[in-house]
Formats: sequence, C-alpha cells, structure tokens
Amino acid sequence: MKGPRRRVFAGLAAVMLVTASCASDDEPVADESDTTTGTSPATQPPEDETAEQPASTTAPTETTEATQTTDPGAPEDDGPAGAGGTLVVAISDDPGQYNPALTTSGSVHTASELMFSGLVSYDDDYAPQPDLALSWEIEDDGALYRFALRDDVAWHDGTPFTSNDVKFTFENVLTEFHSRTKASVGALLVSVDTPDDTTVEFRFSEPYAPLLQQLDVTEAPILPAHIYANGDIEGNPANLEPVGTGPFMFGSRTPDEEIVLVKNPDYFEDGLPILDEVVMRVIPDAGSQVLALESGEVDWLWGVPGPDLERFRNDDRYGTLDTLVNPGGANCIMTVSFNLDRAIFQDVQVRRAIAHALDREAFVERVAFGQGNAATAPISSGIPTAHADGLDLPDFDPDEAARLLDEAGWVRDGDGVRTAQGVDGVDDGTPLRFGVHLFPNFAPYGELMKALLIEIGVDLEINALERATMVEQVFTDRNFDTNVISYCNGTDPEVGIRRMYISGNIAPIPFSNSSGYVNTDVDALFDEARNTVDPAARAEVYRTLQEILVDELPYYWLVETTSTRVFTAECSGFKAFGHFAESASCSRE
Repeated sequence: MKGPRRRVFAGLAAVMLVTASCASDDEPVADESDTTTGTSPATQPPEDETAEQPASTTAPTETTEATQTTDPGAPEDDGPAGAGGTLVVAISDDPGQYNPALTTSGSVHTASELMFSGLVSYDDDYAPQPDLALSWEIEDDGALYRFALRDDVAWHDGTPFTSNDVKFTFENVLTEFHSRTKASVGALLVSVDTPDDTTVEFRFSEPYAPLLQQLDVTEAPILPAHIYANGDIEGNPANLEPVGTGPFMFGSRTPDEEIVLVKNPDYFEDGLPILDEVVMRVIPDAGSQVLALESGEVDWLWGVPGPDLERFRNDDRYGTLDTLVNPGGANCIMTVSFNLDRAIFQDVQVRRAIAHALDREAFVERVAFGQGNAATAPISSGIPTAHADGLDLPDFDPDEAARLLDEAGWVRDGDGVRTAQGVDGVDDGTPLRFGVHLFPNFAPYGELMKALLIEIGVDLEINALERATMVEQVFTDRNFDTNVISYCNGTDPEVGIRRMYISGNIAPIPFSNSSGYVNTDVDALFDEARNTVDPAARAEVYRTLQEILVDELPYYWLVETTSTRVFTAECSGFKAFGHFAESASCSRE
C-alpha cells in the first residue's frame, strides 16, 4: 500500500478559487446533502404488471452518466492478478455514526454503504438489478410488490438474513427516520408481510409506481432485526460498529482519523469483493486531498476542486468517473431554504428580491467551477418526466431586487445596510441582516451569497456548522434564518422532492421540509401526481406544482450539481456510487 460578473466578482475571483479548492464536502455527497461527501462544492459528492426479470420491471432513466477513463475490466470469479490489498479513500469528515437507514446524509452514506445492502442495486442506466432480492412480481396495478429473497445471505455476525429483517427495517426505521422514505413510501404503505423467510410483500393503499427506484443501499439499506429490535435505534451501539450484509465489514475506527473496512469472506456475490480492505481516511481540506492522491497516500477521491479537474482528466496516471449520483442520492440541487417562521421571510417579495440578487450562473462558474448547471426549476432536469421547462424563475437582476425591497419597507440610505420601515412583525430600524446555516464544505456558496447580497443592502452572516449541530438547529430546533443544502431529487419526485414541500414533513427529520412550507394545494398535487399513471398527465401535474413553488418561493434553487470521482490508474473496476468498490482491484507496482 502506498503512503498519501459584476464589480463584486473582481474581488471575489481569487477568494472563491482558494475557498472552493479548500472546502471539504450527504449526506453527498453526498443528501448534506443530503449530499455531503466529496471534497468541494464543485463535486457535490448527494417505477408494470409482473416482472420476473429485474431489468424489465422499469424503464431505464437517464439520470446517471458515468464515464470511466480507465478500463474497469471484468473481474473473474477468483479475482484478477493483483487481487487483494488495500484501497484508501479520502473522506471529508467522520460522520460519527454509520447507520445509513437513519439519514440521507451523504457523509454517513459515504462511510457506510459498503457495509450494507438493499433489496436491489442499479446498473448504469439506473435500472434495478438483484441484490438481496433475486426477483420480484408486481400485482394489483402496483399496489402489491412481492420479492423473492436470497437464501444464502448472512449478516456479518453470522446470523442468517431473512424477510423479517426487511419488515423490521421498513416498519421501524426507514419510514420513521429516513426523510425521503418517510415522506413517500411511509404515506401509503399498509403493511410489510413475510409469508416465509425468503418472501417479503409490500402492500400499499393504492398503486405506488416508484418503489423499485427506492430500494437500493442508498434509499433503503436493510438492517439486522436481531440487533436493532430492542432498545433505542438511534442510540444502538451498532451504529458505531455496524453489522450489515455488504461486501465489506466494519473493522475498526479511529475517531476523526480513519474508518477501516475489511473484506466480507462470506459475501453472497461469488468472487467478490476482491480487495482485502477499504480504509476511509479523514482529510477535511480539499487541497490536501488532492495532494494525498498525487503522493500516493490515497487512491480515491469522491471529487476534486474544479480548477484541478482538467489536469487529472489529461493525466493517464488517473482515472475519472462522472456521475449525477452521490452517496445520499441522485440529481442533487444546491438549494437556499428560507425559514418561513421568521417575520422577514413571510413576505414573498423579500424572498423574490433575494432570489433576484443571486446569480445562479455565477455559482456554477465560480463555486462549482462548471461542474453542474444553473437550476431552472424546483425539479431537476435529470428527471425529464417531471422537470418543467420555461418557468418564470427569478433571474439575476439586482435593480429589481432593490425595487422589491424598497416596496416591502426595507429602506436604504446610500450604500449601507437596509433597515425596516413599516414591515409587519419587525421593529422599525431593524437592519436587514440574517444568517445562512451551511456545512463547512459549502462555505463558498455562503461567501458568494454574502458578496451578492451586500450589493443590494442585505448583510448576510455565514454560520458554517458541523453536521450534527446544523441538523439539530435547522431540522429539530428550527433556529436558523436561511440555509444552503444539497437536496437530492432522486430519480422520481416521490423519492427526493416530495419530502421538501409537503406540510406533513415539517418534522425533526434531517433533510425534510426545512423551510416549514405549508400549502394544502401543493400537498394535494403531490398526491395527485403519485396516483396518476399516464406520464403526460403526471408531467402536467408536476408542472402546475412547480409553477406554484416558483411563485411562492419557499426555496430558491441554485445549481444542479454533477460530480467527478478521481482515482489512481493502478486501481480499476469502480462504480460511481453505492457499492463503488465491490468489484474494484488494484495492481501495485
């Protein structure tokens, strides 16, 4: 193993270059995402009748574009020459717990997904393939799903895996703690039945089309019932020493330094994994991660700062993988949330003014360094069946922003900070000053926001907080003004979008409805879309829904991010997400 636009932009260019290069990235990846994993904001790393063959159960969705610049090869059953050894992976932080069923956090999923499995996995076209489930049938127009499970799977402690583990995980964990599953599956799931140890049936109150897009290790990692059935799930010791069914097992942990995973010798996929170990090494600084890869200290980066990317692409000592999927979720959008409990944000004209002050293209160019596109709708363009074109999303227009603030009672004397004059719920003379909560790796977004907002007389305070503190303040205590989060949309609006907007999801659940948005029409439209089978009719429902959201602006959508993995060419066989190192191997010189 080896060892490691406007004048405001003139003053920002150098700052953003350095800041983005040194920022560390779901929750990622990573869903802090919900996508918190990679190394910089530039890399945020975040649904027939009966189907006997997995690939035929759903039409492929073009959400993952993976390009591997080195030949991944096809590992033989006994592993290729040079099998074994250690892969060292750079991660930006130690998330402090490793139970991916409790959260959509990219940092948690980055560190833990290799230890767990879902009922299905996905190919590069995001079509479901067998994992813990060998096959499935869909009946009652999609109100009943029946899965035939493998009978040769054991938990890492030797206990046989059974259908009861699936039932327990969905009924007690995923529909209680996982924000996307709770908001979607949890609303319609009637029961999870287990006719025998190798059969599990999901019964819904009505047809539920997206289920097969919600069953991989990211959306539905299965937990061992015999370990979690008694006591506090969130406080279970196994959250620190996981027991899963994945290709790698928990080996050891040195807090805030590294997590060591070791090969699962009893893994149910023949000949896999090939590697003996995967070491997750904590390197918070993006620039330091790059240096560690170049020196041979690490072998894999979830992403690199934009300025370094082209250099790696043109160097045959490295391979790259481009993807829209991250640990924590797919089709992620960097999003500004407004706390609608705050008096200053209860006026939509103020929210619209702030949106007009934020230049989405500048965020793409100067923070994401071209790794992504300016968002144009509340639903990602990576979901073409639901994404609406031609919406009247506020464009960058500082003059219009200033006009709206003047009309709303936020007056400005010269170039200073605006103050309230006749604003409902706000004392006259109160400065227009508020904070933005974000993860440290998203600090470059905060810096550019601050620079843009001061131009219209708004003073922004940046609060960069570690994951646990930010999640508590935003989602539990609701003690924040605005935040920037990477919300991963998934491959269907039911998977990752519904949870952001429905009123029933204002709850102490990470990466749920952070704005506290309530609109019963929006709630009803989500239900209507879920129950609409005709794709064109469903798309029209989602267009109507997005028109309302753009009009009311509980959030503002900045950047649809893409991610690029970079790794040493001595290693190959990677996937871009999920069990990314399951079939990887390294040939050391």
